[in-house]
Amino acid sequence: MANRERPLSPHLQVYAWQIQMVTSIVHRITGCILSVGALLIAWALVALAAGPEAWAQFTACARSPLGFLILFGWTWAFAYHLLNGIRHLIQDAGYAYKVATFVRNGWISVIGSLVVTALIWLVAMMQRGGA
Repeated sequence: MANRERPLSPHLQVYAWQIQMVTSIVHRITGCILSVGALLIAWALVALAAGPEAWAQFTACARSPLGFLILFGWTWAFAYHLLNGIRHLIQDAGYAYKVATFVRNGWISVIGSLVVTALIWLVAMMQRGGA
């Protein structure tokens, strides 16, 4: 039998968490969240086409605390995936590969997504009289 003193495969317990790793993992997760959120958009469009009663049911669900949390989270996932996707496009073009630039742009994606989400909801609340 072979002596196996080392792990067969590296795993998350071996690595120190870095912004590069977190942005990559979160980008994949937000992509999945956006896919599921597309079903909610389809539900909204079908409800809108089905008439006032179906639309009222959808808006009641969307305006509930859980609905608000889901919409807020989906908005953040959209903002993050958008900003991080732009960062990926810049890197695909061959720019921003220095470690310091890579780290800075990762933080810009994270913080920028929070700012964009806050702005979207601030404008939405001001338009609808919620603020």
